[in-house]
Amino acid sequence: MSMLDKLKSMLKGHEDTARKGIDKAGDAVDRKTGGKYSDKIDSAQQRLSDQMDKRQDGSDR
Repeated sequence: MSMLDKLKSMLKGHEDTARKGIDKAGDAVDRKTGGKYSDKIDSAQQRLSDQMDKRQDGSDR
């Protein structure tokens, strides 16, 4: 089992908690960098959230 498969199985059923973690981590990085990379951080947070939505809907990509 690959690392990605392990992460997928761990997240199953805990999507809301994972989203909160993504938001908190992104906000912490944004604070540490003084907002210098806000647009990139926000983009990464959105892409991760979109991927989680796709997985939750049943598609694999």
